Amino acid sequence: MSLDTQELLRHLRETDGYVSGQELCTRYGVSRTAVWKKIRQLQDEGYEIEAVPNRGYRLTSVPDAVTAGEVASRMKTAWIGRDVRYLPSVGSTNTVAKQLGEEGASEGVLVIADEQTAGKGRRGRSWQIPAGSSVQMSLLLRPALAPERISMVTLVMGLAVAEAIRDLYGLEAGIKWPNDVVIGGKKITGILTEMSAELQAVHYIVIGTGINVNVTTFPEELAGRATSLEIELGRKVSRAELVAQTMSRFEEAYELFLQTQDLSLLTERYQALLLNRGREVRVLEPGHEFTGTARGINTLGELLVETEDGTVRKIYAGEVSVRGIYGYL
Repeated sequence: MSLDTQELLRHLRETDGYVSGQELCTRYGVSRTAVWKKIRQLQDEGYEIEAVPNRGYRLTSVPDAVTAGEVASRMKTAWIGRDVRYLPSVGSTNTVAKQLGEEGASEGVLVIADEQTAGKGRRGRSWQIPAGSSVQMSLLLRPALAPERISMVTLVMGLAVAEAIRDLYGLEAGIKWPNDVVIGGKKITGILTEMSAELQAVHYIVIGTGINVNVTTFPEELAGRATSLEIELGRKVSRAELVAQTMSRFEEAYELFLQTQDLSLLTERYQALLLNRGREVRVLEPGHEFTGTARGINTLGELLVETEDGTVRKIYAGEVSVRGIYGYL
């Protein structure tokens, strides 16, 4: 067994007190010089590691990094996100993940960037995310599903992000159908799923997720509609910790989804966080719009909207836009 930064970080983080150099040498079959080189590498990356003769090493401070080593050392999943590809700066993590999909990369690969200069949004929108401020990640999956089932995976990711935020920070994160994660009426997460498929077969999908983490200001056009974890909590948080918890929540929910190929095992959890439920909404279809009251979702992830005459219409994610009549929700 060799010693890599991921395993060293995991060992230091999970040990209460000091880890002796000899213990590391014995466990990983490396020399003291090799251990010291890895320690110095981590210190150069911003980790504060105390080294005391005859006692060993102790991790005292961790930078807010989303490097492969930092994220992987926190990952507790069985297979999702176990292969992390980190890029300091990239146009779009979705573009990189799609290229990996074309090259035959394994399912579960997670692409993360510290800076994204041409992020993708719905309807071709793009934006730039400053370095070191947010989570920009894309997950590669190869589900054995019909293409029409894929939109539900996006809802699963929205649920995972909202649950992860609640787990870690106790914030009342909710979901604006289908997959915007919202806190206090303001958006904190955007999700975009892209697919490579034939008529009846999916080759791969890429789920791109952007989460506003340590952001304190937004462009004027977003200032009233967007928020971040730092704004809501009044302090900075670890982006890597959030990534790992989101992947844990997603893996658990995604495997439930695959059992039935619908949201029947997740509907109750999703409904509990659905902020549109019971609210008046405006549904914008190409060349047509109507208003009604959102009644929740069905097992296919469709939004059920009741119109004035009592008719309940099913709205399929991706084909229309649903907006609140009295604000964002």
